[in-house]
Amino acid sequence: MDGLKDHDPAHIGAFALVGRLGAGGMGQVYLGRSPGGRLVAVKVIRDEITDHPETLARFRREVKTVRAVRSPYTAGLVDASLDEAPYWLATEYVEGPTLRDAVRERGAFPAVTCRGVFAALAEGLASVHAYGVTHRDLKPGNVMLGAQGPQLIDFGIARGVSDDVLTMAGQSLGTPGYAAPEVILRNEVGPAADVFALGATMAYVATGRAPFGVGEAAGIGYRVVHEEIGLDGVEEELGALIKACVAKEPGERPGLDEVIARCGVRSALVDDAFYRGVRTERAQEPEGDEPTLVAPVAAPEAVRPRRRRVWRAVVVAGLVVVAAAVSAVELRPPGGGDGGKGGGGSVPKVPGHVEAVSAVKGKWSSRTQDCDPSAEEPVSQGQTVVQGSGRSIVNPNAMTGKARIQFRLRGVDTPSDASKPYYVSLLVRPPHHDDRGYATKPVNLFAKGVKGALEGITVTYPDDFTQRSAGKTRAAIPLSADPGDWTLLVGHVKSEKEYAVILCGGFQGG
Repeated sequence: MDGLKDHDPAHIGAFALVGRLGAGGMGQVYLGRSPGGRLVAVKVIRDEITDHPETLARFRREVKTVRAVRSPYTAGLVDASLDEAPYWLATEYVEGPTLRDAVRERGAFPAVTCRGVFAALAEGLASVHAYGVTHRDLKPGNVMLGAQGPQLIDFGIARGVSDDVLTMAGQSLGTPGYAAPEVILRNEVGPAADVFALGATMAYVATGRAPFGVGEAAGIGYRVVHEEIGLDGVEEELGALIKACVAKEPGERPGLDEVIARCGVRSALVDDAFYRGVRTERAQEPEGDEPTLVAPVAAPEAVRPRRRRVWRAVVVAGLVVVAAAVSAVELRPPGGGDGGKGGGGSVPKVPGHVEAVSAVKGKWSSRTQDCDPSAEEPVSQGQTVVQGSGRSIVNPNAMTGKARIQFRLRGVDTPSDASKPYYVSLLVRPPHHDDRGYATKPVNLFAKGVKGALEGITVTYPDDFTQRSAGKTRAAIPLSADPGDWTLLVGHVKSEKEYAVILCGGFQGG
């Protein structure tokens, strides 16, 4: 999720906007929060196309479709505005990555996981078809990997059996590589076209490659109509089922019941270890759009601690204290203490930033008062104190204003440790999975020697926190924008691409 831009509205209808989830063909999709705290996906039609009758007709049909289809495999309609601009609809928010992002991050799925996803998507399409609706744009980017299984989203070009065709002569709707031959050639839409899209989607999941290659839409369309799908390396039975689904003639494709039966699934997809893994791991951004931290200096690596530390967060009257409960461990650079200098005595170059913050693991729970997973390089002498202004009416423990955060050491093993640079940055991550988090500018913990480390570093959220992505800096969202368990991480900044968590805790916001 990206932060809101200056020109974005603060509210749509009754929903406060938290961030940007993405953009579709017709408009922008935001994460919104209802007055009661419910998270929703809000799709808003772009201003420049609100006067296009065809676009508005498609949008109204999408609202009609989402309202009609009540299925555990789709995100249900929460609210919509169709009378005047801005036109929008709000649907249930599905937390998790898209199938496209999961494949980009992890590559091709194992065959057993493919079968589970295949069967789940076939069940989802069957439930949609039962309402007399065809999706018409099934593809990896329109599948969310939710906690209860995959869910279908974006019914922007879905069509009921009694609906008029909204395309112009010579044009067809759908995504190149996933639209069936009959859609490309004749705008002929039916359940069999969704089966084709299902097969193409599963080819992408099973191979990690675009099902009919990449390039211009016309070239991809030609291969869809005239050439065979590429399935090199796919297990034989799974490949045979995919090939059956993408048969050139609609009548040669299996029905969804047959697809489900041929998948031969015997256990729940949500119990599949690979599926759970792709849901919980934060997807890396495409090359060139990685979130970053601004860092002024390079830092030497610290040695691994001798034993695992357990961290606890204690909340007393709005004061959150995160501290270790065991003996001290040195913050020592490797190589016997040359103070961060290389073998020739030269000081390392100052990195301009620290990359891939979204990959840093750690999530705090107010229920357990623990982080999962715990710190990578825990330091027992570290302590973080959080004091906040404002309290939520719904949850008295939740801060709604600004949070004053202090990180300090309660002790140093030897005074000589303070002569070695040790750079830290504080990272705050909102409760919602898709938010990449916000970080402070890294500083040398020992810049003022032992006394400075004991006094600590004090920052204010959101004022001192930003998110860097694609060379742009985004301001941190307010605590009130995302109610729930906020994770607070202290990171040891080692280089532009290394950032190890030394303390993990959290607090409640919203």
